[in-house]
Amino acid sequence: MKIMHCPLNGPRNIQEFVWMGDVKRTPDSSCSDREWTDYLFIEDNSAGEVDEWWLHAPSNTWLIARRNRLTDEILWSKSPADYFADRAP
Repeated sequence: MKIMHCPLNGPRNIQEFVWMGDVKRTPDSSCSDREWTDYLFIEDNSAGEVDEWWLHAPSNTWLIARRNRLTDEILWSKSPADYFADRAP
């Protein structure tokens, strides 16, 4: 059984989570329709470690996890508040 750590509920079975896409920078308000469409629907699908949005469906808790796409290993998970606080300048 694969386990992911939920910041609110602790270690949970991976089947309780829903992958919601890569964490990526939002384009500015002057972007073209093409750039906005790419932001919404196109994923990089790069190999290696990536930060991804996940949802713990039973509690409706959002989190960000770093996952290695080659090994499918979950390296860590954080609440969005902690994740973006760590990245503040």
